[in-house]
Amino acid sequence: MKSLGDISIQFIKGVGPARVKLFENLGVRTVEDLFYLFPHRYEDRRKLTPVSELKIGEWQTTVGEVMAKGGRRAFFHKKHLFEITIADDKGRVRCVWFNQPYLENYINVGDQVVLYGRVELFNDRIQIVSPEYEIITDGDDGLNTARIVPVYPLTKGITQKYLRKIMNTALAQYGSLIVDVVPQDILKRQGFSSLSSSLSQLHFPDDEKSQLAANERVSFDEFFLFQVSVILRRLSIARKKGFAHFIPPELLSRFEKAFPFVLTSAQKKAIAEITRDLREETPMLRLLQGDVGSGKTVVSFFGCLAAVSNGHQAAMMAPTEILAEQHFATFTKYFSDGPLGDVRSVLLTGTLKKKEKDNILAKIKAGDVDVIIGTHALLEEDVQFKDLSFVAIDEQHKFGVKQRALLSSKGKNPDVLVMTATPIPRTLCLTLYGDLDVSVIDEKPQGRGEVKTYHVVDEQADGVYQRVAEWLKKGTQAYIVYPIIEESQQADLKAAVAMFERFKKEDFKDFRVGLIHGKMKRSEMLLTMEKFKKHEIDILVTTTVLEVGIDVANANVMVIEHAERFGLAQLHQLRGRIGRSEKSAVCVLLGDPQTQEGEMRLKAVIKTTDGFKIAEKDLEIRGPGQYFGRHQHGLNELRVVNPLTQLKVLETARQEAVSFVKSDPLLKESAHHWVRETIRRRYPEYLERVLAG
Repeated sequence: MKSLGDISIQFIKGVGPARVKLFENLGVRTVEDLFYLFPHRYEDRRKLTPVSELKIGEWQTTVGEVMAKGGRRAFFHKKHLFEITIADDKGRVRCVWFNQPYLENYINVGDQVVLYGRVELFNDRIQIVSPEYEIITDGDDGLNTARIVPVYPLTKGITQKYLRKIMNTALAQYGSLIVDVVPQDILKRQGFSSLSSSLSQLHFPDDEKSQLAANERVSFDEFFLFQVSVILRRLSIARKKGFAHFIPPELLSRFEKAFPFVLTSAQKKAIAEITRDLREETPMLRLLQGDVGSGKTVVSFFGCLAAVSNGHQAAMMAPTEILAEQHFATFTKYFSDGPLGDVRSVLLTGTLKKKEKDNILAKIKAGDVDVIIGTHALLEEDVQFKDLSFVAIDEQHKFGVKQRALLSSKGKNPDVLVMTATPIPRTLCLTLYGDLDVSVIDEKPQGRGEVKTYHVVDEQADGVYQRVAEWLKKGTQAYIVYPIIEESQQADLKAAVAMFERFKKEDFKDFRVGLIHGKMKRSEMLLTMEKFKKHEIDILVTTTVLEVGIDVANANVMVIEHAERFGLAQLHQLRGRIGRSEKSAVCVLLGDPQTQEGEMRLKAVIKTTDGFKIAEKDLEIRGPGQYFGRHQHGLNELRVVNPLTQLKVLETARQEAVSFVKSDPLLKESAHHWVRETIRRRYPEYLERVLAG
């Protein structure tokens, strides 16, 4: 039987070759992809909120007739403003959109419009700013009115109405090909309906109860399949033979005494857990979670030292050259030139000149260097180690499973430590990272100041700049961060380059202003950062290149412009660049969130500086599909579930997966054919060769 994953979206009636690229923008290439493009919310259009009952400060859905419309340029910030007035039997409300002039040709007086947005009070009048909208016409096919209506993520060229029609057509056309992958005995034991009926109810629910039941069924499928892959991978690791490192107590004692600071109890606990793994012949695969600035890198250095003291090589991979260079500088300070002896180390990045690179590669292959710190350059085919026994991967979320496996394959089953400063909640580690052992650093080093975070609207930016100038006069340094490098006609955003020029001439003309961004030459970027570290620059204008790798203790002020454009984890990472001394620090989020999600992100980052709580909120807001990222093979397959709110379903699925794998470790039984094929297709990199042959 043909798989829905093999049928192109173009064969659905109403799509065709011309619209394929539009659907690809939504990540939809096949019929199966379409079925798993789930609504991000629902509107109960059986009963909408009357205009007269709209509540200020809440996100609500209402419907009315367009009574008036008009477009103009707003005098206070020069943005194009389009506004309409809609009315029902009992009231009127104003709706405004910024920089969407095309709406003047789309929404007309007399149209019936459904609107969803945040209700605000402006000049004693209620209004809805930048609401989602949908024009209702006579002859609707029953998918858009008088029912619970799905609201999908969209892309330019695809409307809600069109997407609902295509989804309904696809379910009718291909619904009979939907296969129940999970074995029937498990489905019967859990009392689940068929996957076909569950998918139909997820897209077009009869009522809330049916939608919740369908959500649980599809969530169980996703959890179950992912857990099976994780458990199989764990079993494959347990069968391998790696290095048993000899680690005497005096090695740890020398390590701890080498630093001018005292390790936290959480760091010591993590080192003890890693030591226990390194002594075993079974390869270590451990995740080290810790907040920004908690000291994960120091812990990873112990693994490098253990490998070298046993006559082997160690490698550390970082996602950016800035971070790799920082790790190398810190490493050589304590390991090559410091009290821990002369450990031979090199830095390997993609921008090295050929002669220098060839020399380093020859030394690595011959075993003339002990520790190799680098970027993705470590993954290149010409990088050959003589005896690699320990691998550390920093900011592991920046790398896919396949990349991590590729670095490991350069040794004979080396011990692997992956680190992240954007952790998932503690309660979910075992279930979602079931193939990894987990260590947690939940303490910050002593002597760190408090970081306070504030949200300020764009209109008050000039006041923020004045306040920054006052802080600079007191001797501190500051960052101002932007989401883009250069201005664009398509995006109404301040850009780093343009604002750098303005700051030099106007707001900060009495101070030394620097600029770094990802398009600069590496040498220019490094020179600017070095000047900032030496306080030869007072204020650094930058893009997200700042996110990892810059550590300046005197920089205790940060302004993040267009903060609503950043992800929650990214905001937390950026904020982690300040507050790295005993002084208190201030982070100002400048921005005007236009969506409920954007508003929730800003509130979350203001409320706490705890990375674990940030991660929990991020998972809650975005759901796992976006939270884990497309590069996280396997984890991105969790397309509907939210582990944070579905722990019971997750735990049940894991229990069933454990029993299932125990009964058939290689999925050889014919009854398990669809599980095997789905696992092979969804998680090829994650499982490597577990199911080979």
